[in-house]
Amino acid sequence: MFQTIKNALKTPDVRKKLLYTILLIVIFRLGCYITVPGVNSVALAEALGGGNGITGLIDLISGGAFSRLSLFAMSISPYITASIVIQLLAMVIPALERLSKEEGEAGREKLNKYTKILTIVLALIESLGIYLAYKSSGIFIDDKFTTAALFVISLIGGTSILMWLGDQITNKGIGNGISMIIFVGILSGLPRGALTIYHMVFTNGGFSTTGLVTALGIIVGAIILIGAVVFVQEAERRVPVQYAKKVVGRKMYGGQNTHIPLKLAMAGVLPIIFASSFLTFPAQIIAMFNSNIATQTGFLAGLYKFSIATSSASVPLGYAIANAIVYLVLIVAFTFFYTFATFNPAEVSNNIKRQGGFIPGIRAGKPTTDYLTSIISKITWFGGLYLAVIAILPMLLRFTSIDITFGGTSILIVVGVALEVVNQLESQLVMRHYKGFLE
Repeated sequence: MFQTIKNALKTPDVRKKLLYTILLIVIFRLGCYITVPGVNSVALAEALGGGNGITGLIDLISGGAFSRLSLFAMSISPYITASIVIQLLAMVIPALERLSKEEGEAGREKLNKYTKILTIVLALIESLGIYLAYKSSGIFIDDKFTTAALFVISLIGGTSILMWLGDQITNKGIGNGISMIIFVGILSGLPRGALTIYHMVFTNGGFSTTGLVTALGIIVGAIILIGAVVFVQEAERRVPVQYAKKVVGRKMYGGQNTHIPLKLAMAGVLPIIFASSFLTFPAQIIAMFNSNIATQTGFLAGLYKFSIATSSASVPLGYAIANAIVYLVLIVAFTFFYTFATFNPAEVSNNIKRQGGFIPGIRAGKPTTDYLTSIISKITWFGGLYLAVIAILPMLLRFTSIDITFGGTSILIVVGVALEVVNQLESQLVMRHYKGFLE
């Protein structure tokens, strides 16, 4: 990886893209420190200083921007939600499905336009929800309509700027822009995590042997987890495919052997995002209309505590266990749903048959479809359980006094984006230094 980065810095074109990407990332981080107009910073620190529940979850994704109610407080989360909604609608609405599969680049541009429009709508709803949730906490300088309007417009504008930055990184920089913004937001919490580990070892001005052992355990565990994530992300099941030889005129075509690469974690981190959004949605709605719900009792308070159990250490153990069970089931279910929505065994089988290919030992047609379905099912079970284990790791820390910013999901996202960036750098370097047959 380091050799790839070194070679990239030596290549003018790739170096220019890297510097451009870094510039836009700096702009993103600067925006995280610009507080929205109309907010009382002193009252804000008292109201959001806890960082538990929904506020802690959003703050992790936004790179600390939410705890400051800065311009980028909502981060890119409305865009992610809009993308998920559009993808799901494209699976059930024929017109959207044609745009995504049949109309090529023009169709994808239209889908991207619809996604951005939906993002603005969701950003409006979310910013209004944030204002209503914290209106009674005294963090705003007054209760005037102009203050509320300025607050909402600023948050919507911040999300729009992040969408533009993401597009610019994707088109002119390195990596996927939206993924890079999430990546940088999560990485910004790394110094805070390192400081937490430091305080474990040196507590109250003295050295702690127990803290040192705990810190070493955390570091070793993180290294093992990163290695496991890299292994699973890069692993694939290769299904061999042979193409029969055919004679056209005086030339012979085909006859080559190839394979279909099937990733073990084909759905990526999306099932975790789906499941987390599904579980935390009730808490977000309830908090809009009752900011003190966490201290109350009753059905709505119970639903709120159940909904935030994955991100709050103050929730009773019973809610956490129930939430963990539902969380794991949703992750596995969404893994199956997204995998089979993006990989259609029948379509792949028909394409192989149409091109004169076959899987050795398997007849073309329905037997090939059944064979691919069987392989995908087994891989998806592994991928779903793998994602469930990764997602459940932060919940295990609630039984200890350890408060680490990084969790399994964060490591999964960071490692996935890092691998994607390195692979893209390598591909651009290969294209840059490729020597054709004429040389």
